[in-house]
Amino acid sequence: MDAPKTILVIDDEIDLLEMIQFQLKSKGFKVIIAQNGKEALEHLKTVKPHLIVLDMNMPEIGGIEFYKKICDRHGKPQYAILVLTARANMEQLFKDLDVEGFMPKPFEIDHLVQKVEAIVQKGGGHAVEEGAPGIRWKRKICLVENDPESFNRLASAFLDAGYIVNSAKGGAAAIDRIAADVPDVVLVKWDLIDMPGDAVIGRLKDMINPSDVVFVLYRVAEDAREAVRKNIGKTGGSLVVVETDNPAQLLDVVEKECRKLNK
Repeated sequence: MDAPKTILVIDDEIDLLEMIQFQLKSKGFKVIIAQNGKEALEHLKTVKPHLIVLDMNMPEIGGIEFYKKICDRHGKPQYAILVLTARANMEQLFKDLDVEGFMPKPFEIDHLVQKVEAIVQKGGGHAVEEGAPGIRWKRKICLVENDPESFNRLASAFLDAGYIVNSAKGGAAAIDRIAADVPDVVLVKWDLIDMPGDAVIGRLKDMINPSDVVFVLYRVAEDAREAVRKNIGKTGGSLVVVETDNPAQLLDVVEKECRKLNK
């Protein structure tokens, strides 16, 4: 059996960094993470990654400075690089960089994984573009869960079922993320640390068009369900309130509700 390919991911957004790490690991890659260029350079003293996923806007040592530090005397980088950036006109801004491709922020994690796989498979060269023919549409779910172990169990179940999984560790972060990029399914833990899950759904239904969204609120005690439903009110779409946090059971609930909405 071939040894797993090593990917070094550098980004200062820890939630995004952990999600990329989780999803690449689920595809069989060995993943090393760093929150800035300085940390990444320390890693490079002991590992030789097959690909570096590099954010451009970072503290301490930013993307451009890091790039220059890993180039040889001819100005060519010693590793394959996939650039992440929120800046527009990336190819023009970074046209002098010798990299394998660009990924604009915000992006779908699933598309990033596809690019990484394409680059590693080719051993270099340009990655396939997002939305390329032959890539089938997948349901997108935002999982709002603050416990890392629970998140890993739930995310694994939905990834295995073919979903694109985005994440938020708290209610406030979930509201911002979902308002900016509305998923097909919102799976929310009731007893979040910063705010109750029903409050999250209540806020979202006033910010987005909820008619096409499946909302599932889990870990709700049986004697609290009626009060929780009243707190949320009508969503205009699908709302399920359950006690379980079992991944298989929640997947089954989501699948049934998606079928009802023809998703």
